[in-house]
Amino acid sequence: MSLNRSEKEAVISDVTSLAAKAQTLVMAEYRGITVADMTRLRSDARSKGVTLSVLKNTLARRAVAGSAFEVVGDQMTGPLIYGFSEDAVAAAKVVADFAKTNDKLVIRGGAFGGKALDVEGVKQLANIPSKEVLLAQLLGLMQSPISRTARVLAALAEKRGGGEAPAEAEPVAEAPAAA
Repeated sequence: MSLNRSEKEAVISDVTSLAAKAQTLVMAEYRGITVADMTRLRSDARSKGVTLSVLKNTLARRAVAGSAFEVVGDQMTGPLIYGFSEDAVAAAKVVADFAKTNDKLVIRGGAFGGKALDVEGVKQLANIPSKEVLLAQLLGLMQSPISRTARVLAALAEKRGGGEAPAEAEPVAEAPAAA
């Protein structure tokens, strides 16, 4: 079904706004994927904040013109699904995870930070932990020295309190009174 001019402009403006908000674009060839598998992929993507779109390549090229994703305009050929995400790794993770279980989905490339990514680049991006995991790891590293210090101080206090009473707590023996 062919789109009229106003419908094409609407698609271009929608994709342009997606590209403006997104940090990552991943492109994959979807030839031969069943409707059920595609529905599962879209559902998984939606739950992780990734927008998947099947677009005419000419419209996709026009939509990303002037954005950080313009660098992959020459790779936009064939039947592609485009994954945009605001999270730097979410689109790559969703597409790469699905491609592991479905050999019909073939990653073609992507873009991140104004640089084109090849297939290996997308897979490496997908292997980076999510933002939440990285923040949790950072917090753990920051808490580690503090918690170690607290454990050492607690052990010292227990050692002092368990053996002898500290000098300040010892009762003073009074000398017998001289009559």
